Amino acid sequence: MSASTGMPADPTSSHRAIENLIARYAELVDDGDFAGLGTLLAEATFSGTGESVSGRDAIEEMFKDTLIVYADGTPRTHHVTTNVAIEVDEQASTAVSRSYVTVFQALPDLPLQPIAAGRYHDRFERRDGQWRFAERRVRINLIGDVSRHARRAAARR
Repeated sequence: MSASTGMPADPTSSHRAIENLIARYAELVDDGDFAGLGTLLAEATFSGTGESVSGRDAIEEMFKDTLIVYADGTPRTHHVTTNVAIEVDEQASTAVSRSYVTVFQALPDLPLQPIAAGRYHDRFERRDGQWRFAERRVRINLIGDVSRHARRAAARR
């Protein structure tokens, strides 16, 4: 039973909603919509290469401070998320997922290429009938040329 509605929980619907959150994250990063990322992750903790951050404003600022945005308003990337494994606890209204991420980038003077690959480890909670991120941990295992993607790498260029 779903705690919020008293209706039987639908595992397929939960999996789809969580997959959509994972996909939405990639879209927002690739669109350069850092305010949207702040909203998507507003009730979550985000852990990447730096210190963990929580809250809409802190997450939005972290992305603004970290990623290079070009004249078209985007970081000129495409995040491809694969090998998505989701485990839902319908009774507790919680879920966890693991997935792979590969980041591609292209610029007028940079041919399309993978610049990073790693894993996402996510936790989700369902509140008021809606799934949302509770935590996103990003672990990049393979790093290519990120000098045109990440501000710190660009500063070392």
